[in-house]
Amino acid sequence: MTAPLFAASQLAVNVLSAQSLLAAFGVLGVGVVMFAETGLLIGFFLPGDSLLFTAGLLCTGSGQHGVKLSLAPLLVAAAVGALAGAQCGYLLGRKAGGALLAHSRSVRLREGAQRAEELLERYGQAKAIVLARFVPVVRTVLNPMAGALGVPARTFTVWQVVGGLVWSLGLTLGGYALGSSIPNVDRYLLPMVAVIVVVSLIPVAAELYRSRRAAKAKEVRG
Repeated sequence: MTAPLFAASQLAVNVLSAQSLLAAFGVLGVGVVMFAETGLLIGFFLPGDSLLFTAGLLCTGSGQHGVKLSLAPLLVAAAVGALAGAQCGYLLGRKAGGALLAHSRSVRLREGAQRAEELLERYGQAKAIVLARFVPVVRTVLNPMAGALGVPARTFTVWQVVGGLVWSLGLTLGGYALGSSIPNVDRYLLPMVAVIVVVSLIPVAAELYRSRRAAKAKEVRG
């Protein structure tokens, strides 16, 4: 009976909950989710930011239900999943063009695609690829969008590695640092995840503010 019960518990995982994913699959689940969210369009709904932060926190033993992860394997899984996923998404975009996005019925996915294209046009390829890592949904669709729009493979690879490492390792280590310094920090996990999501949008908001100021200054000079 033990094996069937374990299998049933695995199938009952809530894929929208970082804690549920980590309790069921541990470090391996982090790598798989990172790959799916950044490389496969069907993964746009997965909780990337909160998963990384929560996983880092659980490395300190501060989590509920006795879940404890090891930091070194977690960092490797997070980085490899995020980098391999983005590269896979880019290659799919180069081969399939915009067909994958054009046939999608998801409103969120189409909106994300529009925002991704705007990022590429407004900030240039390098900056957009890095910034997209910090915006949910956009980090899913920008990779195939970059492939479909003909972003050079070398440019994409260099900057997706930079953005991917800063995003995946930064959030994971942030959760670990907070869990190490604050006792019973898991009690405040939901508010902290909300803060992480807001903070993740700051780079894009800052760039948008700068670009608008530059545009206004140009109009005044013109």
